[in-house]
Amino acid sequence: MSEKAGRAAGRIEELKSEIRRHNDLYYDRDAPEISDDQWDDLFQELKDLEAAHPELISRDSPTQTVGAAGDRGLAKVRHEARMMSLDKALRPEEIDEFAARTKRFLAREEDLLFYVMPKFDGLAVELVYERGRLVLAATRGDGVTGENVTPNALTISDLPERLSGRGVGALFPAGPVPERLTVRGEVYMEKGEFLKLNLRREEEGLPLFANPRNAAAGSFRQLDPDVTRTRRLGFFAYGLAEPRSQGLGSYGQLMEALKGWGLPVESSRFSSGGRTLAEVRRIFDELEEAREGLPYEIDGLVITIEDLALWTRLGFTARAPRYALAAKFKPRLVETTVLNIEVQVGRTGVLTPVARLKPVSVGGVTVQNASLHNEDELRRKDVRPGDTVLVRRAGEVIPEVVEVLKDRRPEGLSPYDFPADCPICGTRSIRPEGEAARRCPNPWCPAQVRERFYHFGGKNALNIIGLGEQLVERLLNDGLVKIPSDLYRLTFEQLARLPRFGDKSAQNLLDSLEKSKTAPLWRFIHALGIRHVGERTSQILAGHYPSLKALGRASEEELTGLSDIGPEVAASLVEFFHNPLNGQFLADLESSELGLSPAAAEAPAAAGTPLRGRKFVLTGTLSAFTRAEAKARLAALGAQVMSSVSRETDYLVAGEAAGGKLAKAEGLGVTILNEEEFIELIGA
Repeated sequence: MSEKAGRAAGRIEELKSEIRRHNDLYYDRDAPEISDDQWDDLFQELKDLEAAHPELISRDSPTQTVGAAGDRGLAKVRHEARMMSLDKALRPEEIDEFAARTKRFLAREEDLLFYVMPKFDGLAVELVYERGRLVLAATRGDGVTGENVTPNALTISDLPERLSGRGVGALFPAGPVPERLTVRGEVYMEKGEFLKLNLRREEEGLPLFANPRNAAAGSFRQLDPDVTRTRRLGFFAYGLAEPRSQGLGSYGQLMEALKGWGLPVESSRFSSGGRTLAEVRRIFDELEEAREGLPYEIDGLVITIEDLALWTRLGFTARAPRYALAAKFKPRLVETTVLNIEVQVGRTGVLTPVARLKPVSVGGVTVQNASLHNEDELRRKDVRPGDTVLVRRAGEVIPEVVEVLKDRRPEGLSPYDFPADCPICGTRSIRPEGEAARRCPNPWCPAQVRERFYHFGGKNALNIIGLGEQLVERLLNDGLVKIPSDLYRLTFEQLARLPRFGDKSAQNLLDSLEKSKTAPLWRFIHALGIRHVGERTSQILAGHYPSLKALGRASEEELTGLSDIGPEVAASLVEFFHNPLNGQFLADLESSELGLSPAAAEAPAAAGTPLRGRKFVLTGTLSAFTRAEAKARLAALGAQVMSSVSRETDYLVAGEAAGGKLAKAEGLGVTILNEEEFIELIGA
């Protein structure tokens, strides 16, 4: 791996870890820390890096998955068909690009027709009806597994417990309710109900919900349905898991069928089918202007191919259907004043400047903080305490400063001087050449220690249930722990004596710690919090080394010889294992006294299909697929499609009028498939 690819691999792992953390905050805790727009920026950067380095794409990447599975004590439910997310258009021009891209994929000249509806800002759910009666309601979760929220769904007044079978006019007679029907839709909270709920919570001294979406998610995913009942939620149906199985031909017919079966659907003038591309653009502009007048929050327009037969041909990417797009509105901008700039310290020592703002309502949400990302970004925008700034409409807790209104800047306002020393421990910060981040190099900086505990017990590391931020603070302040491995020395008596931490909580934490001891080795490696080493890299390392001790003996040269391990990752690993400050931590994790036996831990489950990792080259014309469709089928099976034939090529698929690639493949002894053999191989 080249040095450039190594840097890309490191950044990809950082982005994956950061996006997963924000997904957990958004989906599982209903407590986001960044705006949708900031999440979109992180996600787009990851997509761009993976597009430039497709060999670094892993199945656990957020670009290949959807949402989060949740862990609130609600029973898990596996969806019959995967619930996917939607690709986003962040600029209006991308709507045109979506239409053009779809036509190319289908090798189609005639224009497409679309169905449009507002993009609700709520919680996606699946409803299963048997003989017209609701038998299951589940959240989307990670798209494969969600949470069983059936009792909560039954508290929503406009979500029918039983379906009807009346006709819906000449367009499409809904007819009798099917024996089994799997409905997709959105649970939401109207703006007025959101304000009433927050007023009640304020009077009761409870934390306020950030926005209607979080209020709806938090209300719908309660363990006690009676709590959900007290919060008036709404529901819109927008789809079926298998619409073609019901004899439907268009999305308009699908919506009419849902309405005919007694399900509520969005019926404003902004929801309609048979729309041309020009009409879609017009409706998008009109909806953006009218969004404030709608009773519920929206953040864009969903644009879907009208013809359901084309859905089958278009298929899916790893996380989204190709037949639909969520066109997002431009973020709202609001003025406020920067009261101060503070620097926070993260797990790896990164110093992040944060603007403390004069509280301001942004899209119905009071915000007081905005990330300034890094030293360069702060200097580029030239944000200073006392400045008037524009912040993005976020609908979240920490929006982004878009720009400084310099014509409003008070005279004599000095530029912000980024601290040379860590604001927490006072250690002189460093900034490696070529990096945007300034870091505190002291691994025992209290801020880094706290963050390492959070990471060590996090869901994507050792998943220690109950190890929340408040408990970590208490354990550190009381001197009960200094490094994460000290957690395994905690006793029941020590925990039970903690304020507001009774016998049951103490035992639950000890049980979770005990369970974590048998976690797979890759989870222990990931839990160490080594810079540039995320889940995928941890799994690669665990596949080559039997224990932490063996990994710690590896040299940079040896590590860079492994697949997908670049010089930057290798250097980071060697630095970590040779740092004497980490010696006790590592010794504890290897100690048999703690019961940790990562050497014997199970390896991560092999993921993929028989074609995963196989390299294909396509040449000539296929009759059953367009070139784009064939590539999509292979990508869905985990295969790689290359542009040229080499000794690494596993298969050449030769259609009609195959050219020079066929001759080269024959010369290299590459397996050659005709179209029939190709169809049989991929199971099409």
